[in-house]
Order: sequence, then structure tokens, then C-alpha cells
Amino acid sequence: MTGLVDCAARYAAEVDAARRLRRESVAALVEAGFPRHFVPSQWGGAAGGFAPLVEAAITVGESCPATAWCATLFAAHGRLAAYLPERAREEIWGQGPDTLIAASVMPPSGQATPVPGGWLLRGEWGRASGVDFADWVLLASTVPDGDGETVRIFAVPAGDFLVKDTWRADGMRGTGTNTVTLHDTLVPEHRTVALPELLGTRRAGHARCHNVPYTLVAAVMFAAPLVGAALGAVADCGSTGAGRPSPDPDVLRALARSSPEAYAARLLLKEAAGRADQGLVDARTIARNRCDAAVAAELCVSAVDRLFTAYGGQYGGHGPAEGDPVHRRWRDVHTGAGHGALRFAPAADAYVKAFLG
Repeated sequence: MTGLVDCAARYAAEVDAARRLRRESVAALVEAGFPRHFVPSQWGGAAGGFAPLVEAAITVGESCPATAWCATLFAAHGRLAAYLPERAREEIWGQGPDTLIAASVMPPSGQATPVPGGWLLRGEWGRASGVDFADWVLLASTVPDGDGETVRIFAVPAGDFLVKDTWRADGMRGTGTNTVTLHDTLVPEHRTVALPELLGTRRAGHARCHNVPYTLVAAVMFAAPLVGAALGAVADCGSTGAGRPSPDPDVLRALARSSPEAYAARLLLKEAAGRADQGLVDARTIARNRCDAAVAAELCVSAVDRLFTAYGGQYGGHGPAEGDPVHRRWRDVHTGAGHGALRFAPAADAYVKAFLG
């Protein structure tokens, strides 16, 4: 982990400018164990818990939120791939558990047509973080299901898809969250799973991390890099290194308010991850985790907004320069908090429904 944190800090500005991770950063996150974190033990993975992943993501996020985002999603997508049929799992992890898996599953996109032996995929799937380095990508499409429709997730190996350089967001630039393109690509039946299978609990015999609904844990994992970014902004504003002036009274007051917000967000995620690892899995727990993650993201936004404003006062009120770490973290938090899984309104509605009916 130390090597990844050092690498993330060293290249944070560079990956932001390049809009993708460096290969050194990818190698370091593999060495730190992120891709194998949720891989079933049958394939040499750790089948690990959510609390260790969240804490690791926060730690890396303090140095580089974009690196933490990709590392966390490489882990999360290994968990999703564990739902695929065994033949597909052997193809993905038969040579080792450190396979890099990107994904574009929400919202479903592209077109999947049933054909003998599988499905024919074509179209574009946007926002696949870290896809430039991926060995496999998971893609979701809406497909016919009896008299209605359902969503299926398809596993596609590198070489069968193209990557379009489309990521131009203000923040999280280094994630390389680009677009995947397929042209009539055949995906065998054994490389696909219906999305509803990810939304419930499974039969006994699976590791805990493979027996909890996607909705219980998705928002918690997305929020973790943002907490790291907010804590990193607190550290940046309190630093006098790299030619920065000593913090003025406005910055110190902002630190006094933003620091507890960032740590409160960390505590919310710690509690939510603990529930995912050990708590009762029911509608109330799912709603609480989702809402706590959304509130954690809002706390991070509040913390970095205050720091950005106060810190910018030291530069004539224009805010820190775009390349300044505080500016970069501010952009990263706002972009990450815009993810659909972290929006408070739908999370609050689900919370009210679960607790009040």
C-alpha cells in the first residue's frame, strides 16, 4: 500500500493533465491487491471485506482521488464478475487473480441481439473508468425477457472492443473514464449474467462479499475516494510547503470546520462498510447505506467548497490556480459526487420508504 500511496502522490498532477493513469500507478494498485480484493478464493483472490477496501481507497484518495477511484472500481468489478458462470470466471482468472476489469453497466446501453450460442453486441457504452488498461470490460444492455425486458451484463475481453477517448470532465480527469465501442461482437452465453442476480442475496456457501446486494455496497465504494480527496484538501490547506504562504485566519477557520466534516464522512462510510461486512441484509440496511454514502459525499463537497473559497482568498480572491492540489481535489470531489449512485434525493426517498413505508 505504501508504494501505491507514494506513486499516487508523485503522479497526481500528471495523471490529471494526461486524463489517464500512468502504467506505474496501475502496476502499483495491482501490487497493492485492489483487483484481487473481491476475487473468489477459488481463483486465488482475497474474497475480502468492504471495510478494508473503503479504508484503503480513502488512504489512496488522500494522495490522488483518480487513482483511488480506478483502484476501487477494479476491485468492485471483480466482485461483479464473480456472478458470471464458472466457465467465464475461469477465462477471466484462470491465469491469476489480478485481472483488470472495467465496466459500464449503469445505465444499460448498446444493443444485444440473441443469436445461437450467445448474444451479438453493438453500440457504445460510456464512462468506463480505467478502461485503457483493462483486460476485460463488463457491459450492460437491455434485452428481451419473455413478455418484458431485463438487463444483462456481458463480459468482453480486450481485443474485442475499441476505446474512444471521450473523457473531458472537469474533475476525476485521471480516471480515463472513456467510451467502449463494439461492432457486432459475439459474446458467448457463458459470459453473461442477468442484472437481477446482483440485486439479491445468494445461496449459502458464498463468501460474504459475494452474498450481498449490489445496492447495499455500490454507493459506499463510490464515496470512498471522495472522502480521501476531502481529507487531502484539508492537509493541503494546512501545509506551508511548495512555496505556499502560511494559512491566513480565514483558511484556519475553514480548516476548523472542514476537517470535522471530512472525518465525519469517513465515519459514515466506516459504519456503512461494517454493516455490509457483518450486518443484517434487509431493505432498511440497504437504504441506510445508500443514504449514508450520499450524505458522506455531500459533506465532502461542503468541506472542499469552504476550503477552496478560503484558500482562494490568499490569491486575491480568484481561487487557487487550476494546477494547485486544492483546486484539483475540489474538481475531483464535485465530479465524483455527481455520480448517480451518490445523489441524495433518490437515496432519501428510498430511506423514507424503507423506514416509514
